[in-house]
Amino acid sequence: MTTLVSTTDTLTRDALAVLQPGFTGTTAPDWLLRRVGEGLSSVGLFGRNITSPEQLSALTARLRAERDDVLVAIDEEGGDVTRLEVTHGSSFPGNLALGSVDDVHLTRAVAQELGRRLAECGVNLNWAPSADVNSNPANPVIGVRSFGADPRLAARHTAAYVQGLQAAGVAACTKHFPGHGDTAVDSHHAIPRIDVDLETLHARELVPFRAAIAAGSKSVMSAHILLPALDPDRPATVSPQILTGLLRRELGYDGLIVTDGIEMEAISRAYGIERGSVLAIAAGADAICVGGGLADEETVLRLRDALVAAVRDGELTEERLADAAARVRALASWTQRARGDVPEPGAEVQEGTAPGTGVSSDIGLIAARRALRVTGTGGLLTGPAYVATFGAEANIAVGAETPWGVAAELERLAPGTGADTWTEAAAAPAEEILAAAGERRIVAVVRDEHRHAWMGAALDALLAARPDTVVVEMGLPQAAPRGALHIATFGAARVCGLAAAEALTGTTS
Repeated sequence: MTTLVSTTDTLTRDALAVLQPGFTGTTAPDWLLRRVGEGLSSVGLFGRNITSPEQLSALTARLRAERDDVLVAIDEEGGDVTRLEVTHGSSFPGNLALGSVDDVHLTRAVAQELGRRLAECGVNLNWAPSADVNSNPANPVIGVRSFGADPRLAARHTAAYVQGLQAAGVAACTKHFPGHGDTAVDSHHAIPRIDVDLETLHARELVPFRAAIAAGSKSVMSAHILLPALDPDRPATVSPQILTGLLRRELGYDGLIVTDGIEMEAISRAYGIERGSVLAIAAGADAICVGGGLADEETVLRLRDALVAAVRDGELTEERLADAAARVRALASWTQRARGDVPEPGAEVQEGTAPGTGVSSDIGLIAARRALRVTGTGGLLTGPAYVATFGAEANIAVGAETPWGVAAELERLAPGTGADTWTEAAAAPAEEILAAAGERRIVAVVRDEHRHAWMGAALDALLAARPDTVVVEMGLPQAAPRGALHIATFGAARVCGLAAAEALTGTTS
């Protein structure tokens, strides 16, 4: 009887250990603290959980009061995808901006400073970087989150990002394996199908992941994509051929494998979250990311009990679950050691550098300025402008709550500037924009013009009426540059908007 109880307790603790759940609110709820005490090894944070660095530090300290080695994970890519600065936009440009500069030392420095800020707040696992090769310009969910369409470029910057982040004591989670770049479907809503042959897969999609593994990435995140060349039936997250056969055996990866959000439609609609979690662990995943949408105790208990029941029913071996839990605990141990190796914040450093790193605390803005691409012969602004921002619905990964654009910065640098946002629902935005602008010069801000015909039509009308219009592209600069002056920022982070505003006014802030 004693042995049975011990086995049951071990199974339950292992099942909790492989979950990375979220929660609502800005303080840790009692149920979460209780489960951490029972064996839950990881907690995922989202924008809804963060209001300030001070609040985040208090939250992570409370979690560690229950368990000192708890993994606190976050989806902080910088650029368009930020949780640390969800209310006002990131201080760091995203991957595409870094890839466009193509300076691996800069990428490493940006990642190290981002990691330092995360570590300072008690976060030790970052679900980043995106190593996807954005080979499909119509991709609705990757785009500027990728370093670019060149596999070799993406590889060298993925490696640099991993090294920088982990130098700050924060574990990297390279995603979305085996590559989410060649798809026009968002896996938050459906299963993307990538019809590439194995030769293309190895020559393109897998190149950055090989580089990440060589750089020592502590974890890898699976993609909810169907890759018929390897497995015609199951998406990567629940495919033994892809997670165990390709990632573990062929690529030789021995770190933690984390799933993308298990409640995303690509998995939950096809399998349900309980069976999807069991299949993922059986396929070779070690941790289940959940909580972007389902963020309550019931979800944790459902998944825990499903994993325990699967072991008892013989669908999942006890050894596989134990191996997964051991990998989670091993990563937690690494973060503890890394935390001791990273210099304490406040250590004596050169003026203008981040504490303990030698990296400029303004490295994000420096990188955003270097990424700008300005074309055209039109002059700079000589007075107040009118900013017309064309906004399309942001994907779930980016989130609609994070502001973007150049309006706020131009209003500060060029007093008297006005601004409005226009959507596809507007019948004739050009006429209204012209009326609102008056004599002020128009700055038209777009995001992925090439994917939205209505944006192109609105720009056509504006440029016909006002050839001196400035166009700022803050997404993937796939459309040909046009306007009297065209600025490509390669991302919509706050610092990208600031860098563009500085370029337009000839000032620095």
